[in-house]
Amino acid sequence: MNKIKILALLFALFFAACKHKPQQSAKQETKAYYTCSMHPQVHEDHDGNCPICGMKLIKVELTDAASSNTITLNATQLQLAGIQTDTIREENTGNEKTLTGTVTTNKNTAAEFSARLAGRVQQLFVRTVGEKIAIGQPVYALYSEDLQEAEKEYLLAKQQQKVLHNPDVDYNQLINTAESKLKLWGLSASQIKNLATTQKVSATTTILSHVAGTVSDITVHEGDYVTEGMTVLKTQELNTLWVEAQLYASETRLYKENDLVNVSFPELNRQVIEGKVEFINPELSDASKVDLIRISIPNPQGLIRPGMQAYISIGGSGTRSLAVPASAILTDSKGSKVWVKNTDGSFSSRMIKPGVGNQNYVQVLSGLDVGAIVVINGAYLLNSEAIFKNGNDNMAGMKM
Repeated sequence: MNKIKILALLFALFFAACKHKPQQSAKQETKAYYTCSMHPQVHEDHDGNCPICGMKLIKVELTDAASSNTITLNATQLQLAGIQTDTIREENTGNEKTLTGTVTTNKNTAAEFSARLAGRVQQLFVRTVGEKIAIGQPVYALYSEDLQEAEKEYLLAKQQQKVLHNPDVDYNQLINTAESKLKLWGLSASQIKNLATTQKVSATTTILSHVAGTVSDITVHEGDYVTEGMTVLKTQELNTLWVEAQLYASETRLYKENDLVNVSFPELNRQVIEGKVEFINPELSDASKVDLIRISIPNPQGLIRPGMQAYISIGGSGTRSLAVPASAILTDSKGSKVWVKNTDGSFSSRMIKPGVGNQNYVQVLSGLDVGAIVVINGAYLLNSEAIFKNGNDNMAGMKM
């Protein structure tokens, strides 16, 4: 009888253990909290609105206890946090001189569209600074009595060639002379051909552009009278720009034309592009005794605009090694770390051993390999999220 009681007790304990184990596992798998995309310090255990701004809270799932060192953000959180990444590679980590410069237009690509004859601007087709203009695009409609007379002379010469047959008159020369005058005054070949076909002189003539680029200035308005040589508009090309800065006289000997430099832009989250020293002024400024240095930079996407501030980093020693952008490194009493983007889109913190560096790049002695994708903007937000998630000991267990 005692044996039967003991067996019954063992079965009861077995079923009780089976009943509680799945509940513990389920509790680990469904661990989650609610936070605000604008205020990540808010952590609630239930759905609702942010107590600070009133926005609806976002649910953050913590599905794996082993993923305590991993942060996953949804698309909205990524956008609001402004997360930006870069692939680490070999960069110049030697001593650098940083200059503050200003973006200007490339004067070599600037052009002016001028009036080729006098008249009144009846209608202006290009009205806005910043508008792109192409060669052959209508600029303005011009009323000009001189142009009308030239068109009549051309039509008369064509008509005389067709009707009269005076052997002492070179009709082809008359036609060519009249046609050359029309071309000189801005008419295109297709406009002259259309004039010969219609045999009709219009009150106004559309003047076409012979320059291309982005309009930087418009000097006339509808109803204005223009004279020969008067500037109508100015254009500039923005696919290449200049960055101009000043050097002390004692520093000019350190640099030469065609040197490659790194240029970063605060307004573009310190995006770094490679530029080339195009010009160093051989004459010093009389007032300040400083020298002008000009850097040529590409701008294929048009994100860089004249007037922007820029930082020019010119390497001194030329030391190149595996490096990470300086903005990616977070350092405290426990060491230095970066946040790395994983193949599944999540982010993990990783301890590194930094070496020498400069304002832009820091040498990586261990902890990262070539090709790793690191967070260069938003790392502090990821670190804050990890602290809220795991406590202040979120670096425990990481290896260099």
